[in-house]
Amino acid sequence: MENNSFKNNRAVAIWLYIGVGMIIIQVLIGGLTRLTGSGLSITEWKPILGAFPPMNEQAWQAAFDKYKEIAQFKHLNSHFSLGDFKMIYFWEWFHRDWARLMGLVFIFPFIYFLIKKKIRRDMVKPMIILFILGGLQGAIGWIMVQSGLNAENLYVSHIRLAVHFISALALLAYTLWFAMKVSIPSDQILHVPNLRKLNIWLLLLITLQLTYGAFMAGLHAAFAAVTWPDMNGQWIPDGMLVQGGFWDDISHNLITVHFIHRALAYLICIPVIIWTIKTKDLPANSLFRKIRFLPVVLLLVQILLGILTVINTSGEIPLIYAILHQFVGMLFLLSFVATLFLSRGKQGK
Repeated sequence: MENNSFKNNRAVAIWLYIGVGMIIIQVLIGGLTRLTGSGLSITEWKPILGAFPPMNEQAWQAAFDKYKEIAQFKHLNSHFSLGDFKMIYFWEWFHRDWARLMGLVFIFPFIYFLIKKKIRRDMVKPMIILFILGGLQGAIGWIMVQSGLNAENLYVSHIRLAVHFISALALLAYTLWFAMKVSIPSDQILHVPNLRKLNIWLLLLITLQLTYGAFMAGLHAAFAAVTWPDMNGQWIPDGMLVQGGFWDDISHNLITVHFIHRALAYLICIPVIIWTIKTKDLPANSLFRKIRFLPVVLLLVQILLGILTVINTSGEIPLIYAILHQFVGMLFLLSFVATLFLSRGKQGK
């Protein structure tokens, strides 16, 4: 891209950054959907007609009757009234409709940009990948929901939830990368291989941590230990590594999942601090230098929100802290996606 790339591609760049914002909102709505136990409330997939909620009491009752056929209602929510059902229906409907809105926001401007010839040849392949990732994410979401619409499962598997979450983050990261490629001048992309290598390792660690965040939400593992800095009065809590085999324990045992999620947070602090110190020699006028403290600030806020979520968990998980924790976690990931982009320059450029 040329140095005046944002000026030349301003409309396309703004469109992509709007997409980044909409994906973040969609992931947060998904988090609320899971935490409120709303994900299985809509038992059908109607891509067009499903955009509208039931329009009268008869339609609401029909939707409720279908929900009554699955295990979640029979064994968990059999006390629900129609009003209770409407509440959980709202979050799943909102989650699906926001996805529909994103599809429109991506497709119609894309057609407009094609007509106006604002899509350059080198943008075509990334655009195709973007649409494939978006479609794949929608398919994963429906497959995940469908897997819970039966007479056995009370919830969708937290493993499937994590796959859905991480694939959403992949779409989010790719959209940001594409937006930066369209908008960031080439002279802002630096050759700093030592930072780039550490950046990649941090992204892998953060992805693992976010996977365990999805496990925490899917298993409601916050309830396993509601004290900090200890866990139920212990630094290494009882009950770990006792559930089946090793892999089954680290992915299904609530206290083990909770312990790993906390431990990874502390572990990530060390390379983030090292990475931040290494950025002190970046060129003074570079965008990279201007945002170099952003990751460590987000990390500290993220840890604080995690602590607040844990210590305020009693009868239920505090939604505001949990969603803010998820939001800052996404920003933390994106901060290292952005810095990786800015550190990918070749030697001599």
